[in-house]
Amino acid sequence: MLLGLPAHLAPVAVGDSVSRACHAIAATVLAAAAALLLAKQAATPDLLLWPALVSLVPLVVLLLVVERARTTTAHLAYLIVGTAALYWYAVTLFSQVAAVQASDAFSLSLPKIALIMVGSTAVGPRRGLLWSAAGYAAGELATQLATWHTGASLRLDVTALLAFVLVAVVTGHAETSRGRARRAQPRLHRAALEQQVQGIRVDIEQQAAALVHDTILGHLAAVATAPPGALPPETSRAIVADLEMLMGRDWLSAGTAPPGVAEAAADAWEHSRVHAAVERSRSGGLEVSVTGDVSAVGRLAPVTADALGLAVSQCLVNVSRHSGVAKAELVVFGDGTDLTVMVIDDGVGFDTASVAPDRLGLTNSVEGRLARVDGHVQIWSSPGSGTSIVLRVPFAVATSTVVATDDGVRS
Repeated sequence: MLLGLPAHLAPVAVGDSVSRACHAIAATVLAAAAALLLAKQAATPDLLLWPALVSLVPLVVLLLVVERARTTTAHLAYLIVGTAALYWYAVTLFSQVAAVQASDAFSLSLPKIALIMVGSTAVGPRRGLLWSAAGYAAGELATQLATWHTGASLRLDVTALLAFVLVAVVTGHAETSRGRARRAQPRLHRAALEQQVQGIRVDIEQQAAALVHDTILGHLAAVATAPPGALPPETSRAIVADLEMLMGRDWLSAGTAPPGVAEAAADAWEHSRVHAAVERSRSGGLEVSVTGDVSAVGRLAPVTADALGLAVSQCLVNVSRHSGVAKAELVVFGDGTDLTVMVIDDGVGFDTASVAPDRLGLTNSVEGRLARVDGHVQIWSSPGSGTSIVLRVPFAVATSTVVATDDGVRS
């Protein structure tokens, strides 16, 4: 039961569990002793047993004190006062109840068991065992003195002895389990670290696969379809920029700005990856109209903003390559918790059910990217009806509102 707990919390957790169990036992045996006294008093009204009943009260009170203040002083007070209370309890029984003339009587064992349980609240199993031994010795001393005082016969209290042995066994098992857990903790931590590293490795591999699709494969397709001669300047600049990004490993740093784009300042939209994706598509010949609350992009965390910008970029690339039209619409709006971006075109469309799971364009570059930042994607398309892609990601903080129209951006 210790496995998985931090090493500094495991002993505390075990100690609290054992302590609560022993306190419950102590409270139960004291209540049982009181019930036996009341039953005997009711059955034999001529007896005077109320002094024994009163002697149990200090034990109950000090049990609560030890539970709240687990100090040496509290433990000593419990043992000293408890020993005196048990002596008075035993003397009352020996002198009033003729049937109780031996120190092994069950009614005498109950308060002694409560004394033995004092060790359950000590800090550390070894100290707890010493306190329990002291409680057992004190209980035996009190009852033996009572037998001497009243002239009763001396006998070994087997019930109390078994209770002490049980506490010793539980304490020893707790100490053994504690040692095993201490030895197992490094292995558990190492396994957790390896799992975390594996998760990071998988995430990096997915990011790399998406970037290969978005950059290298895209540029190869552009080169293959370009007319003979020199590449267009826009294509050359895009290839150089992507190569610099890949060689510099900027894509490994979450929350970094795209190449050539400054950090967000007064206008978050102008310095966002989504805006960069729109401008890049426009420079490639795609007419993109932007409407909605574009300033809401500034409320995204950097990692989320990067993922959204790259996903939007891939959506616009798909419009350019596959829709058969040269125009797309980008709608941005946000509510209290999420930012939604819609990429819409009136192109040829496609059957979403026929898209193979291994197609990287939508699966990895769009859906996979947003899934890693707790976002999700919805796609509506059918042959001849165009395509609408809804990208939704969670916000980080709130900010002011700026509305974009086809004529520009206004506050």
